[in-house]
Amino acid sequence: MSEMITADLVDLDLSAETKEAAARALAERMVALGRVTDLDGFLADVAAREAQMPTGLDGGIGIPHCRSAHVTEPTLAFGRSADGIDFGAPDGPADLVFLIAAPAGADDAHLTILSSLARKLMDEEFTTALRSADDAAGAAALIRGDEPTTDEGAADAGEGSGADAGPGAVTADAADASGTSPKATSTRAATDTAAGTAGAAGTAGAAGTADAAGASGGSAGESAPVAAAGAATASLGDRPFRIVAVTSCPTGIAHTYMAAESLENAGRAAGVELVVETQGSAGFTRLDPAVIAAADGVIFAHDVPVRDKDRFAGKPTVDVGVKAGINRPAELIDEVRGKAERGEVTAGAAAGAGTPVESAGEPGEGYGTKLRKWLMSGVSYMVPFVAAGGLLIALGFAIGGYQVNKAPSVMDHFLWTEADSWGALLFQIGGVAFDFLVPVLAGYIAYGMADRPGLVPGFVGGSISLTISAGFLGGLAAGLIAGGVVMAIQRARIPQALRGIMPVVVIPLISSAVVGFLMFVVIGKPIASAQKAMTDWLGGLSGTNAILLGLLLGLMMCFDLGGPVNKVAYAFAASGIAVADPSDSAMKVMAAAMAAGMVPPLAMALATTVRGRLFTRTERENGKAAWVLGISFISEGAIPFAAADPLRVIPASMAGGAVTGALSMAFGATLRAPHGGVFVVPLIGNPLLYLVAIAAGVCVTAALVVLLKGMRGRPADAAATAGEGATAGTGAKEPVAA
Repeated sequence: MSEMITADLVDLDLSAETKEAAARALAERMVALGRVTDLDGFLADVAAREAQMPTGLDGGIGIPHCRSAHVTEPTLAFGRSADGIDFGAPDGPADLVFLIAAPAGADDAHLTILSSLARKLMDEEFTTALRSADDAAGAAALIRGDEPTTDEGAADAGEGSGADAGPGAVTADAADASGTSPKATSTRAATDTAAGTAGAAGTAGAAGTADAAGASGGSAGESAPVAAAGAATASLGDRPFRIVAVTSCPTGIAHTYMAAESLENAGRAAGVELVVETQGSAGFTRLDPAVIAAADGVIFAHDVPVRDKDRFAGKPTVDVGVKAGINRPAELIDEVRGKAERGEVTAGAAAGAGTPVESAGEPGEGYGTKLRKWLMSGVSYMVPFVAAGGLLIALGFAIGGYQVNKAPSVMDHFLWTEADSWGALLFQIGGVAFDFLVPVLAGYIAYGMADRPGLVPGFVGGSISLTISAGFLGGLAAGLIAGGVVMAIQRARIPQALRGIMPVVVIPLISSAVVGFLMFVVIGKPIASAQKAMTDWLGGLSGTNAILLGLLLGLMMCFDLGGPVNKVAYAFAASGIAVADPSDSAMKVMAAAMAAGMVPPLAMALATTVRGRLFTRTERENGKAAWVLGISFISEGAIPFAAADPLRVIPASMAGGAVTGALSMAFGATLRAPHGGVFVVPLIGNPLLYLVAIAAGVCVTAALVVLLKGMRGRPADAAATAGEGATAGTGAKEPVAA
């Protein structure tokens, strides 16, 4: 295995003006060395990671990174910019740019080395040495940590300055009050040795160390740091305050370990015992249960769901994004200490459930953003019930005919040799699945707001909504109310003796009673009236109004390709047929929504077929898969194209979706199944005209994409050539996406 960074991968005079151009310039060096096989494909992966969260850090650092199938071996490229490049950091442009490329299946050892770099970037002396380096070979050696390492496998802790500190070296600078002047790095074997001072006047002479075991990705240590002699401690009786923390980021390469390092340094400065579990790409080592049990508070600094989160239930918790862990660790420590003093606890969460929202939102988020996250949590969990139940009902109609909804219970009448009995069976199973739609919607809206304690009152409120005929609107209201009630209870100051029974007894009891009272007595009847009015309005749609609704649904279905707007439109359509005998207008709405959602992937597949030279090799391969995804009604099949070229792909997709939605409504096509794509065409009313509507939208979108891409200044066939191995310098200024 070649070295991760060499002089050929260093550009001390990086002239790029944008982050896209900087990534391209550094990536071209990787291509020239054979480390990256498809330039444009790799840059698309970098851009997709950048879209999740800016990679700029305080202190003039930009660290774009990704895992990609186009990377042959773990590689690091470094560029130094005289003018600075904007990577979205709060304090301004970055002059030090590190591009990290990890293979899709990178082994643990190499990802551990990448995590070591992330920790080193928190060392001010290390970054100062990079800024003063006068040759590429020296900069590469500094980043590799060639000195004072003594062998290939591990590095011994050195006593030199940050200028010659390698991956195993440790300096003795104290972290400042904000926790942003860290000083520890990792060895190649992923053993972090941190020694720091915490004297009230910044005295030298550290008294405590902390060895962190990280064999599977530089994860958390087995013991907490011990406060230095003379430090001011946050004591509880005669012991320091104890904190456990978890850090994680979408890629699990850089921010995960930088946040851990920042928190550890801030903990030493504050005189608290703080242990971090880093849930990185290479896996993670769980904290000892005894360490968690002894902790007085918990900090989650993450942008992906915390795995095994319920281990930390019942403790004061601060839940923020990973960049908050890097930029303001001291504030997080003060916040969790304050919560502990007030007796505020968090009751736990579903472990690694993959929910779209793991908390009530970031402190800086507006109410609208939080509300969208809460609603998306409920809709995302509801959609599988819609798909399964709707398809079962549709199959029941297909096998048993349209009178199958009047068949007796299969418990009382079922003949193995009769198709009608099998149709009735499928229909009745689907009906049971549909009965869960509103409770699941309400339950997981509450879960998105308040984690697992919100499930019970949310499901109770959703079931009451069905009982009083408040339907879909009632479920929305019940979920929001349930989540709000639980959040209010969790903020209350609870005696230590009651904390253990809060999640399983007190919170479910009080919240269910409050939600039930409000739904039955206060708001249930008005919501039921509003639900009936909406149903009547939908049933009365005809002519121009119906076409305009189809156009709007088409625009929404194609706006974000499976995102929040798409899900709102889909949930509106699916809720209309979530009954045993849906109205004709509701089935028209469902048909228009599904038809429009099929347009973007099919159009991208068609465009890559008729004008392949306008697309990179990777996009042409994605186009082949998009045929299958499109006919299956999976709008996400167009996401790779939209991520690489959003200003052309998304407007074109919306135009085609609007055409299809409007035509579907104009043709009077109906659909009883909420999913299935072309595989449920036999269940569609006016199927031939329905397919015509889809074909029209696909042609409109494909034509617009081809036209818009053909107007680009840089020929697309040159981009494809560059993606297949062009040498450095080709199109160095071309951004990843317009």
